[in-house]
Amino acid sequence: MKSVKKILFYLLLTIGAIAFIYPFYWMITASLAPESEISNLTLFPSSISLNSYKQMVEKIPIGRSLINSIFVASSVTFGVLIIGSMVGYALSRLDFKGRDTIFYIIIFTMTLPFQITLIPQYIIMVKFGWIDTYYSLIVPYLSNALAIIMFRQYFKTISQSLIDAARLDGCGELQIIFRILWPNSIPAIVTIGIITFMASWNEVLWPLIVIRDESLMTMPQLVTLFAVGGRAESQLGVVLSSAVMLALPIILAYLFFQKYFIQSMASTGIKE
Repeated sequence: MKSVKKILFYLLLTIGAIAFIYPFYWMITASLAPESEISNLTLFPSSISLNSYKQMVEKIPIGRSLINSIFVASSVTFGVLIIGSMVGYALSRLDFKGRDTIFYIIIFTMTLPFQITLIPQYIIMVKFGWIDTYYSLIVPYLSNALAIIMFRQYFKTISQSLIDAARLDGCGELQIIFRILWPNSIPAIVTIGIITFMASWNEVLWPLIVIRDESLMTMPQLVTLFAVGGRAESQLGVVLSSAVMLALPIILAYLFFQKYFIQSMASTGIKE
């Protein structure tokens, strides 16, 4: 009976894995297949061609948008790690009045849909003169509630004696964060980094609102305008090739750091 259950369990896992992997596999193979074969949903194209990628590069400045996306997503990720770790440390290890209230307010902000703050945020960007600048893509995302909560919970798992020993050695609070806690929080840092980078990389709505200059457009924004704006000329292969280029960095990042990601998600729980 145990063997049957184990076989069924792994069978279900295999079916689930195929269901998740198939769309990505088809997207990649279809982007390399002749245009006439894409609609047949074939798993193995008759020939491999880079023509769709060549047309995509000729139609849109995909290289420039790739650099923009890397710069914006990396800047946001770095800022979130710095700010999130400092706020998370204050909420987990410093004793001050209203600490728990601030923590619950941060949790509450996660329930607010982005559309509620969209208009006020846009007005602020206009007042600051940040429309069509990198500032509008980076600064609004530097404070991340999820990063703060995850750092707070992870820092609470680290022994207080380690922090006390650092204070006795003359370390200040910032030194404790970046020289003591960071080296002991690699899984949390990698997890927050991947989540933040992925969210920033995939952001479309906000860039569509604040960026109109094509030279500043991020890759998701440019691909979206390319796919729905008519420049793809109804060629599905060209659209799929741009989607592959968009998804590839996130897939590679997860493949390289999945060990830390799973370790952090397993060890970082919401607890007091």
